[in-house]
Amino acid sequence: MSRWAHIVRALRHRNYRLYLSGQCISLMGTWMTRLALSWLTWRLTRSAFLLGMVGFSGQILTFLLAPFAGVWVDRIDRRKLLIGTQFAAAMQSLSLAALTLAHVITIHEILALAALQGLIDAFDMPARQSFVTKMVPSKEDLGNAIALNSSTVNVARLVGPPVAALIIAKLGEGWCFAIDGMSYFAVIASLWMMRIASEARSQHHRASIAEQLHDGWHYVSTYKPIRNILLLFAVTSLLGMSQMALMPMFAAQVLHGGPHLLGMLTTASATGALTAAVLLASRKSVLGLLRKIQMGGVLFGTAVIVFGLSQWKILSLLSLVFVGFGMMTGLASSNTVIQTLAPEEKRGRVMSFYTMAFIGMTPFGSLLAGSLASRIGAPHTLVMSGVSVLLMNAWFYTRQSQMRSLMRPRYEELGILHPK
Repeated sequence: MSRWAHIVRALRHRNYRLYLSGQCISLMGTWMTRLALSWLTWRLTRSAFLLGMVGFSGQILTFLLAPFAGVWVDRIDRRKLLIGTQFAAAMQSLSLAALTLAHVITIHEILALAALQGLIDAFDMPARQSFVTKMVPSKEDLGNAIALNSSTVNVARLVGPPVAALIIAKLGEGWCFAIDGMSYFAVIASLWMMRIASEARSQHHRASIAEQLHDGWHYVSTYKPIRNILLLFAVTSLLGMSQMALMPMFAAQVLHGGPHLLGMLTTASATGALTAAVLLASRKSVLGLLRKIQMGGVLFGTAVIVFGLSQWKILSLLSLVFVGFGMMTGLASSNTVIQTLAPEEKRGRVMSFYTMAFIGMTPFGSLLAGSLASRIGAPHTLVMSGVSVLLMNAWFYTRQSQMRSLMRPRYEELGILHPK
């Protein structure tokens, strides 16, 4: 197998090829909307606090509902659920487009529609994460599929923000939302075309929602490898992802730019993340990914500090390349480890807690970042965030030896490691 064939080996699975083709189109629209929504909020309010509030509104429901959504993911057909969430997301984006193009949108509508997207994401994200094992049933290709999906996300991050910046400058934010709304139908089409057996869950009749929720929580809270990874990413999301919420403020006030510079900053982060995803896709095994999680976290925290201190565009762009590289190294590595360790019957619930840790903590981080930035300034806020991430990674380092010994039996069971 050639090196390129090895990097894209998960594409030999037809269902995954269909999924990734739909995602390529949809994710482009998603990143256009993210930049357009943050710039629209800044243009209407000029408020760092409200930038944080939009982030908070968009993800607080994901945090609150993800564990319950994970139970539903384990009880019903994931493909049907994803078709429903994609359609709902399309309607949300098209509503945002209609209000913006009609020039009647206010911060209240932005907050309400952001909250609706958070509600949708609470069900969509764990379903999408756990559905990968249905599209790619072979364990040896799972890590590659996750890395390829991350690569697709970051190709969209590379292309989407600059395109959005051009559309905003020429036509306004509303057209970005309209394009995003239509792009969801590509994913819906790819899901309809898949050949996957029905996923009716027999435990539906044996256990109540409360029992399944307790069972999922007991598993992630007592199995230390997954628990420690989730704790690491919960803190990273809470204190380290604040640079995303404050990016429009840095572009406008610190670096004295506009939507074009905001697009460049987002693209710089995506460049680093894409590079990390491609390198991870070339890996042959899940072995060694704990070390990658650690390395990614240290690089991420350090680069956030540099970005917070920088007042030069070139240094800011360069530091964001490393922010993206570190973030994606940790994110994709942890996703692969957790999906490998989690048993199939609990995977939806486990990935809902992953969603809760990584995505669900971000709204609190956005709110905290917006509040701190309005008091002590955005640069000092990011320095504090980066230091906090480095301290959390120091704690994670002290737990790795125990985690490896606990993970070994599961890896032996899956044939990844041979018994001693």
